[in-house]
Amino acid sequence: MLSRREMLAGGLALATLSAGGARAAVRGFSSSDYARAIVIDGQGAIADIYGKPEDVYFSKRALAEIRASGQTACSMTVNEVGNSLDAWDVTIKTISSLDQVIVDNADIVLKALTAADIRRAKTEGKLATIYNTQDTSMIGPELDRIALLKGLGVRVVQLTYNNRNLSGDGCLEPGNAGLSKLGLATIARIEQEKLLLDLSHSGQRTVAEALAAATRRPTISHTGCRALHDNPRNQWDAELKACADKGGVVGIYWMPFLVPSSKPTGADLVRHMEYAVQVCGEDHVSIGTDGILYKTVIDDTSRAEQKKFFDERAKRGIAAPGEGADIFNIVAEWDDHLRFRHLADGLAAAGWSSGRIEKVLGGNLMQLYSEVWGA
Repeated sequence: MLSRREMLAGGLALATLSAGGARAAVRGFSSSDYARAIVIDGQGAIADIYGKPEDVYFSKRALAEIRASGQTACSMTVNEVGNSLDAWDVTIKTISSLDQVIVDNADIVLKALTAADIRRAKTEGKLATIYNTQDTSMIGPELDRIALLKGLGVRVVQLTYNNRNLSGDGCLEPGNAGLSKLGLATIARIEQEKLLLDLSHSGQRTVAEALAAATRRPTISHTGCRALHDNPRNQWDAELKACADKGGVVGIYWMPFLVPSSKPTGADLVRHMEYAVQVCGEDHVSIGTDGILYKTVIDDTSRAEQKKFFDERAKRGIAAPGEGADIFNIVAEWDDHLRFRHLADGLAAAGWSSGRIEKVLGGNLMQLYSEVWGA
Protein backbone atom coordinates (compact mmCIF):
# COMPACT_ATOMS: atom_id res chain seq x y z
CA MET A 1 0.00 0.00 0.00
CA LEU A 2 1.16 3.56 -0.68
CA SER A 3 1.70 5.97 2.17
CA ARG A 4 -0.86 8.75 2.56
CA ARG A 5 1.63 11.23 1.15
CA GLU A 6 2.22 9.04 -1.89
CA MET A 7 -1.52 8.55 -2.34
CA LEU A 8 -1.85 12.22 -3.15
CA ALA A 9 0.10 11.56 -6.33
CA GLY A 10 -2.87 9.53 -7.56
CA GLY A 11 -0.57 6.72 -8.60
CA LEU A 12 0.83 8.81 -11.45
CA ALA A 13 4.27 9.74 -10.08
CA LEU A 14 6.74 6.97 -10.66
CA ALA A 15 9.90 8.93 -11.33
CA THR A 16 12.27 10.59 -8.91
CA LEU A 17 11.55 14.31 -9.20
CA SER A 18 13.25 17.58 -8.34
CA ALA A 19 12.68 21.32 -8.70
CA GLY A 20 13.05 23.20 -11.96
CA GLY A 21 14.01 26.78 -12.75
CA ALA A 22 11.90 29.70 -13.85
CA ARG A 23 11.64 30.94 -17.40
CA ALA A 24 11.37 34.57 -18.40
CA ALA A 25 7.88 35.70 -19.30
CA VAL A 26 7.04 36.39 -22.94
CA ARG A 27 5.38 39.68 -23.77
CA GLY A 28 1.64 39.20 -24.24
CA PHE A 29 0.79 37.45 -20.99
CA SER A 30 2.32 39.33 -18.10
CA SER A 31 3.15 38.23 -14.59
CA SER A 32 0.09 40.10 -13.36
CA ASP A 33 -2.05 38.30 -15.95
CA TYR A 34 -0.76 34.96 -14.70
CA ALA A 35 -1.20 35.91 -11.05
CA ARG A 36 -4.83 36.82 -11.74
CA ALA A 37 -5.65 33.65 -13.69
CA ILE A 38 -7.29 30.59 -12.19
CA VAL A 39 -5.09 27.69 -13.31
CA ILE A 40 -6.67 24.22 -13.32
CA ASP A 41 -5.19 20.89 -14.31
CA GLY A 42 -8.28 18.93 -15.36
CA GLN A 43 -6.40 15.63 -14.87
CA GLY A 44 -3.23 15.55 -12.83
CA ALA A 45 -1.77 14.87 -9.45
CA ILE A 46 -0.04 16.65 -6.62
CA ALA A 47 2.20 15.23 -3.93
CA ASP A 48 5.21 15.86 -1.74
CA ILE A 49 7.99 13.88 -3.35
CA TYR A 50 10.80 15.50 -1.38
CA GLY A 51 10.05 14.22 2.12
CA LYS A 52 10.13 10.72 3.56
CA PRO A 53 7.32 8.22 2.77
CA GLU A 54 6.16 8.25 6.39
CA ASP A 55 5.93 12.05 6.61
CA VAL A 56 2.49 13.43 7.37
CA TYR A 57 3.11 17.06 6.46
CA PHE A 58 4.31 18.49 3.19
CA SER A 59 7.96 19.50 3.12
CA LYS A 60 9.02 23.13 2.85
CA ARG A 61 10.31 22.52 -0.65
CA ALA A 62 7.04 21.01 -1.86
CA LEU A 63 5.05 23.83 -0.29
CA ALA A 64 7.28 26.44 -1.92
CA GLU A 65 6.98 24.85 -5.37
CA ILE A 66 3.21 24.39 -5.14
CA ARG A 67 2.81 28.06 -4.23
CA ALA A 68 5.26 29.22 -6.89
CA SER A 69 3.52 27.14 -9.57
CA GLY A 70 0.45 29.36 -9.67
CA GLN A 71 -1.78 26.29 -9.91
CA THR A 72 -5.22 26.80 -8.37
CA ALA A 73 -6.82 23.36 -8.69
CA CYS A 74 -6.04 19.81 -9.73
CA SER A 75 -8.43 16.98 -10.57
CA MET A 76 -6.99 13.73 -9.18
CA THR A 77 -7.91 10.09 -9.70
CA VAL A 78 -9.10 8.14 -6.65
CA ASN A 79 -9.70 4.69 -8.15
CA GLU A 80 -7.64 1.83 -9.50
CA VAL A 81 -8.34 1.53 -13.22
CA GLY A 82 -9.29 -1.72 -14.90
CA ASN A 83 -11.60 -4.63 -14.21
CA SER A 84 -10.10 -5.82 -10.93
CA LEU A 85 -12.34 -7.59 -8.41
CA ASP A 86 -11.35 -5.29 -5.53
CA ALA A 87 -11.68 -2.01 -7.46
CA TRP A 88 -14.48 -0.68 -5.22
CA ASP A 89 -12.64 -1.42 -1.97
CA VAL A 90 -9.44 0.15 -3.28
CA THR A 91 -11.36 3.27 -4.31
CA ILE A 92 -12.88 3.72 -0.85
CA LYS A 93 -9.51 3.23 0.84
CA THR A 94 -7.86 5.73 -1.48
CA ILE A 95 -10.50 8.37 -0.80
CA SER A 96 -10.05 7.86 2.94
CA SER A 97 -6.29 8.26 2.64
CA LEU A 98 -6.56 11.38 0.51
CA ASP A 99 -9.08 12.92 2.90
CA GLN A 100 -6.61 12.50 5.74
CA VAL A 101 -3.78 14.07 3.72
CA ILE A 102 -5.96 17.09 3.06
CA VAL A 103 -6.87 17.41 6.75
CA ASP A 104 -3.22 17.14 7.76
CA ASN A 105 -2.13 19.74 5.21
CA ALA A 106 -5.03 22.17 5.37
CA ASP A 107 -2.61 25.09 5.17
CA ILE A 108 -1.91 24.31 1.51
CA VAL A 109 -4.70 22.04 0.13
CA LEU A 110 -8.48 21.94 0.31
CA LYS A 111 -11.08 19.57 -1.08
CA ALA A 112 -13.24 21.13 -3.79
CA LEU A 113 -16.90 20.16 -3.84
CA THR A 114 -18.16 23.25 -5.68
CA ALA A 115 -16.72 25.87 -8.01
CA ALA A 116 -16.82 28.26 -5.06
CA ASP A 117 -14.24 26.10 -3.29
CA ILE A 118 -11.85 26.63 -6.22
CA ARG A 119 -12.38 30.39 -6.04
CA ARG A 120 -11.72 30.23 -2.29
CA ALA A 121 -8.49 28.32 -2.92
CA LYS A 122 -7.38 31.10 -5.28
CA THR A 123 -8.16 33.77 -2.69
CA GLU A 124 -6.44 31.90 0.14
CA GLY A 125 -3.38 30.85 -1.87
CA LYS A 126 -4.18 27.15 -1.57
CA LEU A 127 -4.50 24.28 -4.02
CA ALA A 128 -7.99 22.85 -4.53
CA THR A 129 -8.15 19.09 -5.09
CA ILE A 130 -10.99 17.63 -7.16
CA TYR A 131 -11.68 13.90 -6.85
CA ASN A 132 -12.33 11.98 -10.06
CA THR A 133 -12.63 8.37 -11.14
CA GLN A 134 -11.08 7.08 -14.35
CA ASP A 135 -13.40 4.14 -15.00
CA THR A 136 -16.78 2.86 -13.87
CA SER A 137 -15.66 -0.76 -13.52
CA MET A 138 -15.89 -0.41 -9.73
CA ILE A 139 -19.50 0.71 -10.12
CA GLY A 140 -20.78 -1.81 -12.66
CA PRO A 141 -24.53 -2.34 -12.30
CA GLU A 142 -24.56 -0.95 -8.73
CA LEU A 143 -25.58 2.53 -9.82
CA ASP A 144 -26.32 3.69 -6.27
CA ARG A 145 -22.54 3.66 -5.84
CA ILE A 146 -22.45 6.82 -7.94
CA ALA A 147 -24.43 8.62 -5.23
CA LEU A 148 -22.07 7.16 -2.61
CA LEU A 149 -19.06 8.46 -4.52
CA LYS A 150 -20.68 11.88 -4.71
CA GLY A 151 -21.18 11.83 -0.97
CA LEU A 152 -17.48 11.04 -0.53
CA GLY A 153 -16.51 14.04 -2.63
CA VAL A 154 -16.07 12.66 -6.16
CA ARG A 155 -17.10 15.26 -8.72
CA VAL A 156 -15.97 13.77 -12.06
CA VAL A 157 -16.76 10.26 -13.32
CA GLN A 158 -14.99 8.83 -16.38
CA LEU A 159 -17.00 6.16 -18.14
CA THR A 160 -14.28 3.76 -19.38
CA TYR A 161 -10.52 3.26 -19.23
CA ASN A 162 -8.92 1.88 -22.42
CA ASN A 163 -10.52 -1.59 -22.24
CA ARG A 164 -14.14 -2.71 -22.21
CA ASN A 165 -16.17 -2.52 -19.03
CA LEU A 166 -19.88 -3.10 -18.47
CA SER A 167 -20.69 0.45 -19.63
CA GLY A 168 -18.92 0.37 -22.96
CA ASP A 169 -15.73 0.02 -24.97
CA GLY A 170 -12.53 1.83 -24.17
CA CYS A 171 -10.22 3.18 -26.84
CA LEU A 172 -8.07 0.02 -27.02
CA GLU A 173 -10.94 -2.36 -27.79
CA PRO A 174 -10.66 -3.43 -31.45
CA GLY A 175 -14.38 -4.06 -31.74
CA ASN A 176 -15.27 -0.40 -31.07
CA ALA A 177 -18.71 -1.59 -29.94
CA GLY A 178 -19.81 1.60 -28.24
CA LEU A 179 -22.16 1.95 -25.27
CA SER A 180 -24.14 -0.77 -23.56
CA LYS A 181 -27.63 -0.33 -22.11
CA LEU A 182 -25.96 -0.14 -18.72
CA GLY A 183 -23.68 2.58 -20.08
CA LEU A 184 -26.69 4.69 -21.00
CA ALA A 185 -28.16 4.16 -17.53
CA THR A 186 -24.80 5.03 -15.96
CA ILE A 187 -24.63 8.31 -17.85
CA ALA A 188 -28.18 9.14 -16.78
CA ARG A 189 -27.29 8.51 -13.13
CA ILE A 190 -24.08 10.56 -13.36
CA GLU A 191 -26.12 13.45 -14.71
CA GLN A 192 -28.88 12.94 -12.13
CA GLU A 193 -26.29 13.31 -9.36
CA LYS A 194 -24.97 16.50 -11.03
CA LEU A 195 -21.53 15.02 -11.53
CA LEU A 196 -19.34 15.74 -14.55
CA LEU A 197 -19.28 13.01 -17.22
CA ASP A 198 -15.76 12.41 -18.56
CA LEU A 199 -15.23 10.49 -21.82
CA SER A 200 -11.43 10.29 -21.83
CA HIS A 201 -9.97 6.86 -22.67
CA SER A 202 -13.23 5.84 -24.37
CA GLY A 203 -13.55 4.27 -27.82
CA GLN A 204 -14.73 6.36 -30.76
CA ARG A 205 -18.26 4.93 -30.80
CA THR A 206 -18.53 5.11 -27.03
CA VAL A 207 -17.65 8.81 -27.13
CA ALA A 208 -20.01 9.56 -30.01
CA GLU A 209 -22.94 7.66 -28.48
CA ALA A 210 -22.33 9.07 -25.00
CA LEU A 211 -22.25 12.62 -26.32
CA ALA A 212 -25.47 11.99 -28.23
CA ALA A 213 -27.09 10.72 -25.03
CA ALA A 214 -25.74 13.44 -22.72
CA THR A 215 -28.20 16.10 -21.59
CA ARG A 216 -25.69 18.11 -19.53
CA ARG A 217 -22.27 19.55 -20.30
CA PRO A 218 -19.56 16.82 -20.52
CA THR A 219 -15.77 16.78 -20.69
CA ILE A 220 -12.98 14.86 -22.36
CA SER A 221 -10.55 15.87 -19.65
CA HIS A 222 -7.26 14.62 -21.12
CA THR A 223 -6.72 13.78 -24.77
CA GLY A 224 -5.07 14.98 -27.98
CA CYS A 225 -6.14 15.68 -31.55
CA ARG A 226 -6.20 12.51 -33.62
CA ALA A 227 -6.04 14.47 -36.87
CA LEU A 228 -2.53 15.52 -35.83
CA HIS A 229 -1.44 12.06 -34.65
CA ASP A 230 -3.48 8.91 -35.24
CA ASN A 231 -3.29 7.33 -31.79
CA PRO A 232 -6.31 5.67 -30.12
CA ARG A 233 -5.88 7.84 -27.02
CA ASN A 234 -6.54 10.91 -29.15
CA GLN A 235 -9.96 12.03 -30.40
CA TRP A 236 -11.12 12.67 -33.94
CA ASP A 237 -12.52 16.07 -34.95
CA ALA A 238 -16.12 14.82 -34.97
CA GLU A 239 -16.01 13.83 -31.30
CA LEU A 240 -14.08 16.94 -30.26
CA LYS A 241 -16.68 19.13 -31.95
CA ALA A 242 -19.59 17.11 -30.58
CA CYS A 243 -18.25 17.61 -27.06
CA ALA A 244 -18.00 21.36 -27.65
CA ASP A 245 -21.46 21.45 -29.22
CA LYS A 246 -22.84 19.99 -25.98
CA GLY A 247 -21.17 22.83 -24.10
CA GLY A 248 -18.34 20.58 -22.96
CA VAL A 249 -14.62 21.21 -22.51
CA VAL A 250 -11.73 19.23 -24.03
CA GLY A 251 -8.46 19.07 -22.10
CA ILE A 252 -5.18 18.60 -23.97
CA TYR A 253 -2.67 16.36 -22.21
CA TRP A 254 1.14 16.48 -21.93
CA MET A 255 1.57 12.86 -22.95
CA PRO A 256 3.61 10.83 -25.46
CA PHE A 257 0.47 10.30 -27.55
CA LEU A 258 0.79 13.80 -29.06
CA VAL A 259 3.52 12.74 -31.52
CA PRO A 260 4.78 9.57 -33.26
CA SER A 261 8.15 9.79 -31.46
CA SER A 262 6.42 9.74 -28.03
CA LYS A 263 8.60 12.72 -27.07
CA PRO A 264 6.45 15.84 -27.49
CA THR A 265 7.92 19.33 -27.32
CA GLY A 266 6.31 22.54 -26.16
CA ALA A 267 5.68 23.38 -29.80
CA ASP A 268 3.83 20.08 -30.26
CA LEU A 269 1.63 20.82 -27.26
CA VAL A 270 0.83 24.31 -28.53
CA ARG A 271 0.03 22.82 -31.95
CA HIS A 272 -2.54 20.45 -30.42
CA MET A 273 -4.06 23.25 -28.35
CA GLU A 274 -4.32 25.54 -31.37
CA TYR A 275 -5.93 22.77 -33.42
CA ALA A 276 -8.39 21.99 -30.63
CA VAL A 277 -9.41 25.66 -30.50
CA GLN A 278 -9.94 25.65 -34.26
CA VAL A 279 -12.26 22.62 -33.97
CA CYS A 280 -13.99 23.36 -30.66
CA GLY A 281 -13.74 27.12 -30.17
CA GLU A 282 -11.74 28.93 -27.50
CA ASP A 283 -14.47 28.48 -24.88
CA HIS A 284 -14.17 24.68 -24.99
CA VAL A 285 -10.46 23.88 -24.56
CA SER A 286 -8.47 23.38 -21.36
CA ILE A 287 -5.48 21.60 -19.79
CA GLY A 288 -5.43 18.01 -18.56
CA THR A 289 -1.74 17.17 -18.21
CA ASP A 290 -2.19 13.59 -16.93
CA GLY A 291 1.01 14.21 -15.01
CA ILE A 292 2.37 15.51 -11.75
CA LEU A 293 3.78 18.87 -10.72
CA TYR A 294 7.61 18.97 -10.25
CA LYS A 295 10.52 18.08 -12.49
CA THR A 296 11.19 14.50 -13.55
CA VAL A 297 14.76 13.41 -12.96
CA ILE A 298 15.69 10.71 -15.44
CA ASP A 299 18.31 8.44 -13.89
CA ASP A 300 18.86 4.73 -13.30
CA THR A 301 16.28 4.64 -10.50
CA SER A 302 13.55 6.38 -12.46
CA ARG A 303 14.29 4.27 -15.55
CA ALA A 304 13.84 1.09 -13.51
CA GLU A 305 10.59 2.41 -12.03
CA GLN A 306 9.27 3.39 -15.46
CA LYS A 307 10.07 -0.05 -16.85
CA LYS A 308 8.23 -1.72 -13.96
CA PHE A 309 5.26 0.62 -14.43
CA PHE A 310 5.04 -0.07 -18.16
CA ASP A 311 5.52 -3.83 -17.78
CA GLU A 312 2.63 -3.98 -15.30
CA ARG A 313 0.37 -1.96 -17.62
CA ALA A 314 1.31 -4.12 -20.60
CA LYS A 315 0.59 -7.29 -18.61
CA ARG A 316 -2.86 -5.94 -17.68
CA GLY A 317 -3.54 -4.96 -21.30
CA ILE A 318 -4.09 -1.28 -20.52
CA ALA A 319 -0.92 0.18 -22.09
CA ALA A 320 -1.69 2.28 -25.15
CA PRO A 321 0.43 2.61 -28.30
CA GLY A 322 3.09 5.21 -27.59
CA GLU A 323 3.75 4.05 -24.03
CA GLY A 324 7.01 2.25 -23.34
CA ALA A 325 9.51 1.06 -20.77
CA ASP A 326 11.77 4.02 -21.58
CA ILE A 327 9.11 6.66 -22.30
CA PHE A 328 8.35 9.30 -19.67
CA ASN A 329 5.05 11.17 -19.65
CA ILE A 330 6.50 14.64 -19.97
CA VAL A 331 6.96 17.64 -22.22
CA ALA A 332 10.67 17.79 -21.43
CA GLU A 333 11.44 21.50 -21.84
CA TRP A 334 8.46 22.51 -19.68
CA ASP A 335 8.88 19.74 -17.13
CA ASP A 336 9.06 21.57 -13.80
CA HIS A 337 6.72 23.15 -11.27
CA LEU A 338 6.38 26.28 -13.45
CA ARG A 339 4.94 24.30 -16.35
CA PHE A 340 1.74 26.32 -16.60
CA ARG A 341 3.68 29.59 -16.69
CA HIS A 342 5.77 28.08 -19.51
CA LEU A 343 2.60 27.10 -21.36
CA ALA A 344 1.18 30.60 -21.02
CA ASP A 345 4.42 32.00 -22.43
CA GLY A 346 4.35 29.50 -25.30
CA LEU A 347 0.77 30.38 -26.19
CA ALA A 348 1.54 34.10 -26.01
CA ALA A 349 4.52 33.58 -28.32
CA ALA A 350 2.15 31.81 -30.74
CA GLY A 351 0.02 34.95 -30.85
CA TRP A 352 -2.75 34.04 -28.43
CA SER A 353 -4.54 36.88 -26.68
CA SER A 354 -4.36 37.12 -22.90
CA GLY A 355 -8.10 36.48 -22.74
CA ARG A 356 -7.83 33.23 -24.67
CA ILE A 357 -4.86 32.08 -22.58
CA GLU A 358 -6.77 32.77 -19.37
CA LYS A 359 -9.69 30.70 -20.66
CA VAL A 360 -7.63 27.59 -21.43
CA LEU A 361 -5.57 27.88 -18.24
CA GLY A 362 -8.71 27.44 -16.16
CA GLY A 363 -11.49 29.84 -17.06
CA ASN A 364 -13.28 27.36 -19.29
CA LEU A 365 -13.17 24.62 -16.65
CA MET A 366 -14.47 27.06 -14.03
CA GLN A 367 -17.47 27.78 -16.24
CA LEU A 368 -18.04 24.05 -16.76
CA TYR A 369 -17.70 23.16 -13.07
CA SER A 370 -19.97 26.03 -12.03
CA GLU A 371 -22.76 24.87 -14.30
CA VAL A 372 -22.44 21.13 -13.64
CA TRP A 373 -21.83 21.15 -9.86
CA GLY A 374 -23.26 24.51 -8.91
CA ALA A 375 -21.65 27.89 -8.29
